[in-house]
Amino acid sequence: MNNHEIDYKIHGEEMQCVEIELDPQESVIAEPGSFMMMTEGIKMETLFGDGNEKGLMGKLFSAGKRMLTGENLFMTVFTNVDYGKKQVTFAAPYSGKIIPLDLSALGGKVICQKDSFLCAAKGVSVGIEFQKKLGTGLFGGEGFIMQKLEGDGMTFVHSGGHVIEKELQPGEILKIDTGCIVAFTKSVDYDIQFVGGIKNTLFGGEGLFFAQLRGPGKVWIQTLPISRLASRILQFGSGTRKEEGSILGGLGNLLDGN
Repeated sequence: MNNHEIDYKIHGEEMQCVEIELDPQESVIAEPGSFMMMTEGIKMETLFGDGNEKGLMGKLFSAGKRMLTGENLFMTVFTNVDYGKKQVTFAAPYSGKIIPLDLSALGGKVICQKDSFLCAAKGVSVGIEFQKKLGTGLFGGEGFIMQKLEGDGMTFVHSGGHVIEKELQPGEILKIDTGCIVAFTKSVDYDIQFVGGIKNTLFGGEGLFFAQLRGPGKVWIQTLPISRLASRILQFGSGTRKEEGSILGGLGNLLDGN
């Protein structure tokens, strides 16, 4: 299926939205809940999967795969059914950056964190990518089941906090927290490594495993994974200060009025 060619404009700094401009009969697919606004003349329709599947079984299989990634069973397609150019706007669900990815310039496939996909030109396939290595499967956590975006159109993913783009050279290795990965191109080799060392394991404060990315290829990295932000909010919402110990933590809570 040919990807629709769409024009876009990203607005904002840290709380961004992307405005997609559609010519007549052009369409864009998006995750439910990402819609912000649209002009008159755009038709909205809910579909199983990404709209590329053939037949009932294909649609059910696609929906089942999306369940494995923790995503919604349905996607929404927005089509310009009027004359002239129309606009539809999508917003990121939390503070961060929206990353435009031209799949035609990135080898036709990008692998991304399962909750980072925002929207794409109609015709882009949104599937799942299992990391096949045993270590990755057992210990990968956030990085085990990822999404794959395939096609030759524009797709948009969002990151938490600031985003850093790195170009890895052949054989160059980057070690990174699994939650900090937003996306990488298909030429990048992905594996999970054990941190090692009993002191690191017990007292390091980090995860037991990190991702190892080997070039060549492009990698997009986020400074604030939503899982890390949620963990900190839960920690402070509990009324205790784990890092300060029981005595200092109690004193801090008392001074805060808790």
